[in-house]
Amino acid sequence: MMMRMLETVPVWQVASVLAVLLWLYVAQNLLLTPRIRAIVQPLVTRQVQKGVPAVLQLQRNQHPFYDLVLASTSFVVSVEFYTAFLPLLFWSGHFWFARQMTLLMALCMYIGNSVKDLVSAPRPPSPPVRRFISTAGEENSSMEFGLPSSHTINTICLSMYLLRYLSRHLDEIGSNVFWLTAVALSAIVVMVAYGRMYLGMHTPVDIAAGIVIGISLLVFWCSIEDYVDLFILQGENVLSFWTSISLLLLAAYPAPAQPTPSFEYHTAFTGVVLGVVWATYRMKHYLPTEVLFMGTWAGSLLLIKRLLIGLPIVLTTKTISKALVILIFPWVCAWAGVSIRSSSYISKLNGHGNVAKRGKVDPSNTQESLESKKNLCWLKLCAPIYQEPLDIDTGIRLFQYAVLSWSVVELAPYIFERLNL
Repeated sequence: MMMRMLETVPVWQVASVLAVLLWLYVAQNLLLTPRIRAIVQPLVTRQVQKGVPAVLQLQRNQHPFYDLVLASTSFVVSVEFYTAFLPLLFWSGHFWFARQMTLLMALCMYIGNSVKDLVSAPRPPSPPVRRFISTAGEENSSMEFGLPSSHTINTICLSMYLLRYLSRHLDEIGSNVFWLTAVALSAIVVMVAYGRMYLGMHTPVDIAAGIVIGISLLVFWCSIEDYVDLFILQGENVLSFWTSISLLLLAAYPAPAQPTPSFEYHTAFTGVVLGVVWATYRMKHYLPTEVLFMGTWAGSLLLIKRLLIGLPIVLTTKTISKALVILIFPWVCAWAGVSIRSSSYISKLNGHGNVAKRGKVDPSNTQESLESKKNLCWLKLCAPIYQEPLDIDTGIRLFQYAVLSWSVVELAPYIFERLNL
């Protein structure tokens, strides 16, 4: 039976899983993260210090209007904006583009945040730099490390990818609209790069690293997008392979020098991608093909109706899934004999004193806390001798965002079809 199952698994899938497992083993036993950080962090820190005068020079021209415009531009390329923007793409019928944007966003977030936490380089010191924070999202971002600028990575990748998509539909949109969009997107890229320094979030070295990584990821994704999409729609073992790789990559995420929200952002978006892949694979034979034309009242009105109906469905589904997983996960882990803790979702498990059955973790030891948070229940089922309590917030966050994106891609469109929307 086992041999028959293995025969149905393509060699490249087995090789991919084994490669990540090998990396996990080598990285853990050779302490690669702290070794690499010890070499790279001092070099980057010196460049950050050298870049402070350039940031101060930009901030000499500060004005409330510039503050408002550049802060608003930063929000337009934030994780929160793209999370809200993706349902618009799916529900307006741009399923292929929305799916590719989601996958590219997840790739940008994983690579960008991994480099941030691997290097753990500081942001420009404040003071003397003035750090302008206007939203809760920006406040959370300020808690992350500096290099590279994830806003710059996301802006380059997603803006240029949108431009590439539009270039394939010149006959539909017209060349004038295309070039106006190209100018607007180019201006946004420049404003974001400039704004991240003006707002005191980054120095030139962070922006330069973001540009290099962003262009590299964009070129890489454009070369594999068709193969990835073909695999999702027609491949073998799609759901099991994608779920396995997602969990392994979560485990492979480097622990930062001190707690940051970067891993939480990545976990949430990994869940979003997981839900999109599951829903797309399940719907592959009846994916919606009609694209709403937003240049007409009828198309705009139909999208508004879908938003008014779809958003409450999505939010309700997320709330219910969160409540269910908070209820179920502790029971499953207890059944499996896994010692658990929760840093935010389950207050009665917030601590180690009443949950550690096989060992204790000092909550003041941030490195242990972060390593515990990265590991997932499914890994512990294979390691009964594991001695640290497992922070199950990672699994809870992954599951609820996977269900959220599933409801965007499959549940809501199914209801739209029944309502003739």
